[in-house]
Amino acid sequence: MHLHHLPLRGLTPYLHSSYLQETLARAILTSKSTSTPHKPPPPTILTAEFNPVYTTGRRTTALSPAEASLLFTDGRAEVHPSPRGGLTTFHGPGQLVAYPILDLRAHGLSARSYICLLEKSLIAVCARYGVPAQTTEHTGVWVTAERKIASVGVHLRRNVSSHGVALNVSTDLWWFNRIVACGLADKQMTSLEAEGATGVSVEDAGCAFVEEMAQRLSGVDGVVTVDEESLGNAAG
Repeated sequence: MHLHHLPLRGLTPYLHSSYLQETLARAILTSKSTSTPHKPPPPTILTAEFNPVYTTGRRTTALSPAEASLLFTDGRAEVHPSPRGGLTTFHGPGQLVAYPILDLRAHGLSARSYICLLEKSLIAVCARYGVPAQTTEHTGVWVTAERKIASVGVHLRRNVSSHGVALNVSTDLWWFNRIVACGLADKQMTSLEAEGATGVSVEDAGCAFVEEMAQRLSGVDGVVTVDEESLGNAAG
């Protein structure tokens, strides 16, 4: 099978991407639940660069008064809850967001091995641009034990994945100073640009991530780029 890559061009509203990935996930879930044999849709990775938005993960019980005051009153970024794991984080210009929508069982993956696969793919993307990266005891990908370059937060429903990863390419890191990013008060966020990689576009990083995922997903023979119009066929 081929891995489908759905790149969203330009700055994208967070809620639009949420609708698209829900459409894709629902199509896979429907194929799993029907009593009539039905070929499942192909695995798809949606890549995007969002308008400024803060998202709160499932582990977020409440924002601190300072965070709530900043995020909800100044209007510089939207704020939305997310079903992904983790706490509060930022998405915005200069950051690659990649949402793989696939059935883990179709690729022989457990939840733990899937997270590991996402992290290894991110590390490989960083290496392409000359930035050594690693994992630590904390989820995500790190340049050092103190500087985090990519976040991982997924949602699983009956082994179908949505949400995924965020890699800072040339993100203005100021946005992270307004929150306790991912609940790690003593850590810093960094980016490919801050680590010395220049001239990297979010779109190029997205293609690199999809290629690295395709190499690691069992049963995938290559990548096909698709557009939003193809979702009608996937959902049907």
